[in-house]
Amino acid sequence: MGLLSEFKDFLYEYKVIPLAIAFIMGIVSTALVKSLVDNIVMPIITPFVPGGAWKTATFEIGPIVLGWGAFLGELINFIIIAFVVFIVAKMVLKEEKVEKK
Repeated sequence: MGLLSEFKDFLYEYKVIPLAIAFIMGIVSTALVKSLVDNIVMPIITPFVPGGAWKTATFEIGPIVLGWGAFLGELINFIIIAFVVFIVAKMVLKEEKVEKK
């Protein structure tokens, strides 16, 4: 029973279970935000993209092809996720201003 008890203490001391839960919630949240961007935000942007296919939108400079459509989608995902993390941190920490420490 000693090894099992030590393992249990390890899980509690290093907060492995809450970390695992936060990791899983982060993955699920990412999927949700990606769906929001792909299905709500990008259809609004699509009319402004030549040809209407924003994921495959490219810019060609001679032999160089830049896939800016896919990058734009990932950039919007990042901005939304960063904003959501900021709001959650502000609510959880209950600080007036999130400051550098």
